[in-house]
Amino acid sequence: MRMVFGLVLLAGVALAGGAVYMAKNYIGAYQAELARAKKEQQQVVPTQTVYVATRTLKYGETLKKDDVRAVAWPKTSLPKGTFSELEALFPTDTDAPRRIVRPMEEDEPLMAIKVTKPGEDMGLTTRLEKGMRAFAIRVDVASGVSGFLRPGDRVDVYWTGRVDTGDGGGDVTQLIDSSIQLIAVDQNDETLTGARIARTVTVAVRPEQVAALAQAQSTGTLSLALVGIGDDTELSDIQVDQVSLLGLKQAAPKPKAQKPRECSIRTRRGAEVVSIPIPCTN
Repeated sequence: MRMVFGLVLLAGVALAGGAVYMAKNYIGAYQAELARAKKEQQQVVPTQTVYVATRTLKYGETLKKDDVRAVAWPKTSLPKGTFSELEALFPTDTDAPRRIVRPMEEDEPLMAIKVTKPGEDMGLTTRLEKGMRAFAIRVDVASGVSGFLRPGDRVDVYWTGRVDTGDGGGDVTQLIDSSIQLIAVDQNDETLTGARIARTVTVAVRPEQVAALAQAQSTGTLSLALVGIGDDTELSDIQVDQVSLLGLKQAAPKPKAQKPRECSIRTRRGAEVVSIPIPCTN
């Protein structure tokens, strides 16, 4: 009887120990999960409502309410000029439409610089930032990169002309401006497809650059070099002439022949003044 009682007691102790162990593990797991959830809650990034495009929007299209949707955007990386309210994007006091000025991809935030104001007329003026001017450059198949220039591309501008240095001079090619933006090709400021031989391209430049480009275009020829996407290389002063191109040595200037000195005296013979040559003494 005592043996049975002892076995029951041992079984009870074992069961109680197992229950305590299981309860301890459960409480530990619960506390770990609670701590993880609290940590994740502390790491939540504050967001703000931003309207983005629901599809690819092309230049010149009319913006409609079906073309936008609201998303939560992190405040720490919020682009400047976004729309956080539908009423700001589509005012209720006017039916004038907004149009797309710069192409946008799906889920790209709408910004004020990418759309016109309600009823605003489209044109190059909507693509010029403050302080910039539009300037047209004449090009051909060679100087215009074989027709592969597109609005939005960036180009380097080189001038080729003759420079008079006093000893005859020579042809020189000089970098005028680097990484300037194209805003139109001929009279088209849309994104083009395929090669197109243009006669003029329009660039966005500062007023002082306009003066430099106008002077360069009137005194020589301008050539464009297409800059790759993401290329932010800063170019130094680049100038090439025929001597440096061919690796020739600059010839020393020929000494100028000195004209023989002529000395004379002037004397009056009656009413006439006569010049008489004499030997020069110094």
